[in-house]
Amino acid sequence: MKFNQATDYAFRMIVHMSMLPVGTKKTGGELARAECIPERFLLKIMRSLIHAKIMKSYRGVEGGFALQREPKDITLLDVVVAVEGDAYLQKCLYDVDSCSRGCQGHCALHECIGAIQTKLIEMLESENFATLAMREKKIRSELHICSDSAQCAVEQVV
Repeated sequence: MKFNQATDYAFRMIVHMSMLPVGTKKTGGELARAECIPERFLLKIMRSLIHAKIMKSYRGVEGGFALQREPKDITLLDVVVAVEGDAYLQKCLYDVDSCSRGCQGHCALHECIGAIQTKLIEMLESENFATLAMREKKIRSELHICSDSAQCAVEQVV
C-alpha cells in the first residue's frame, strides 16, 4: 500500500501551514516554492482540501490559503480521505459482494485485512498536525534547516 503523490504533497502543505501562526495566509506560489510542489498540482490538491474544510481560500490582492481548522483538529486520516477518498485496503472490506468467491466477507483474509485496516485507520486518526508541526520544527532545528523554506540549505557547522 502507498499513498499517491497528491496525498504526500497535501501532508507537506498542511505540516507547513501548521508551523505558521494561526490564520497565516500563503499564496499558492509561496506554498509551492516552500514545499517544492508544482504549483498547478498544488492548486488541484488545494481544491480537495478546501472541499473537506481543511483549508480555506481568500480571493484578491491579499488572498491566499489558510488552514480552516486548528492543526490539532486535523488528522492524517482527514487528509487521506480528502485527497484519496475512503481508505480501504481491499475492495471486499467495503463491498462484500465484490468477492469473486462469493463468501460475503466470511473468510480468513477478510478478517485479517479488516483488522489491519482498522488499526491503520485508528493510527491515522490519532496523528494530528499540531503534533507533526512541533516534531518538524524540532527536526529542522536539530539539522539546522531553515524553517521557512524547503530551499534553505543545511548550515555547515565549523
